[in-house]
Amino acid sequence: MTGLQIAIDCLHPTPLARFWCLALDYEPVPPPDGHATWTDHYRSMGVPEDELGEEDDLDRIRDPEGVRPSIWFQVVPEAKTVKNRLHLDILVGRHLPKPERIVVVEERARLLQAAGATRVRTLDEYDTHYGVTLLDPEGNEFCIT
Repeated sequence: MTGLQIAIDCLHPTPLARFWCLALDYEPVPPPDGHATWTDHYRSMGVPEDELGEEDDLDRIRDPEGVRPSIWFQVVPEAKTVKNRLHLDILVGRHLPKPERIVVVEERARLLQAAGATRVRTLDEYDTHYGVTLLDPEGNEFCIT
């Protein structure tokens, strides 16, 4: 069986993991048994110090229902500098008529902006499409639709 995990490069995994738990209704993945943190686990595997996150790290999140893919926030040394080649779409109102979809999308956008997202643009096209493009706290693009 082939599984799927989404990996997102970042400088600071804990704030991003907390942000995306809120955005996706996910939960943190606890470190493996016998390890107080994911950093402790990675050290036990021999991962070099310069590749580790913060000591109290949280770098993995999952769908509590186990349906959607898990996400790993991988520490990298460089900040994001160019547009994503891949982004996440948060689907909150696709099944609703456009007037109701606008309300639901805007509510989620406001919630995530309060949690550190930056609004980039509104996509109000055609008779049925409405969405909002935002940046997460490290500048990764995503859409709510």
